[in-house]
Amino acid sequence: MTQDPRPPVSDHPGVIAPPPLIFFGFLLLGWALDARVLHLTLPIDLTLPVRIGAVALILSGLALEMWAGGLFRKAGTNVVPWSPSTALVESGPYRFTRNPMYVGFTLVYLGLALGLKSPTALVLLIPCLVVMTWGVILREERYLAARFGQPYLDYKTRVRRWL
Repeated sequence: MTQDPRPPVSDHPGVIAPPPLIFFGFLLLGWALDARVLHLTLPIDLTLPVRIGAVALILSGLALEMWAGGLFRKAGTNVVPWSPSTALVESGPYRFTRNPMYVGFTLVYLGLALGLKSPTALVLLIPCLVVMTWGVILREERYLAARFGQPYLDYKTRVRRWL
């Protein structure tokens, strides 16, 4: 963890919307289109192994989100992306991905889409991740580079954005 030695560059990175809302919005849109308009369903039965797989995705995603969020709280920095960052967290899952919370949201999304048997929701994950990248992550990266300078740029070269 690197503490911020400089005054704030701006109050926040200016993300377009709260990330959970983006994920939930795409999931809900896909499920609603399948249920009400397209009348599509995944060609799978919700057998015990499928349910276990869906629940495993959801639980692992939630666990990753909580672990990553807990490290932010422990470092004394804000979890929500519309508040100032006061510390750069590089430990735990942040050693492997710069966005473990968003990886967690993706796992939860996949588990819910599978459990809902929604092929459209699965397809909409791709534009969801594009929106997350362009509307949230790139903005956060510009903000963090301005806020933390070289320590963040070094971290960015060591750790991948997703996985």
